Amino acid sequence: MARLPRFSPAGLPAMVLQRGNNRQPVFLGTDDYLHYLDCLRMAAREHELAIHAYGLRPNHIHLVATPKGPDSLSLTMQAVGRRYARHFNRVAGRTGTLWEGRFRSAVIAPDAWLLPAMLYVEGNAVRDGEVLAPDADRWSSYRHHAGIEGSPIVSDHSIYWELGNTPFERQSNYRALTADGLSGRTLATLQKHAHSGWPLGDEAFLAQLGRQATRRVQPLAKGRPRKSTITETDDSEPQTVSQS
Repeated sequence: MARLPRFSPAGLPAMVLQRGNNRQPVFLGTDDYLHYLDCLRMAAREHELAIHAYGLRPNHIHLVATPKGPDSLSLTMQAVGRRYARHFNRVAGRTGTLWEGRFRSAVIAPDAWLLPAMLYVEGNAVRDGEVLAPDADRWSSYRHHAGIEGSPIVSDHSIYWELGNTPFERQSNYRALTADGLSGRTLATLQKHAHSGWPLGDEAFLAQLGRQATRRVQPLAKGRPRKSTITETDDSEPQTVSQS
């Protein structure tokens, strides 16, 4: 089956996932993480991609970002991938492909899904048992949003600014959202779309995307075609509850 062209409309945020080839490690030490973040900062500035959240794991990376132009996301990730691969291959004494094919990206409805996507990306290290608390993760943007230390990479989205009228209020409310956690249903929805690349939002959002896209924005229904349009209604709204 032919691969669908990437859909990255300007002005709408997207979740981004890129893995190491065969899920091999892409970070071996502190210098690698720092070098990747520096590559990301330079490429995002050059190609006008606003980074709202990031999480670097030993064998993959997650981002939430908004492109200013239709090619901003692709150009940024291509530049980062090339620059960082040269560094990693040199210090690791290896050759060949570092990344697993092309990166995955899923457009998300900002009003409903931006904050859950940020919590998802920044919470990976805790969920994977790599750290006990999000503020112990040096390689995510949580410390920026929680007011522990600023990041020159992060460009805060207006949805984050709506959490409060002052930096202290925004940071306090974001820490509270993190402590509440994501419901199992919301987490599963985010994971599904991050890996599949299908846009995430309610029916109105998907219909709007469909009018401007040159490709499908929803997967085809399974089984025989029906006369009416089938949409996924379980992904329309996120739910946030305390973790057990």
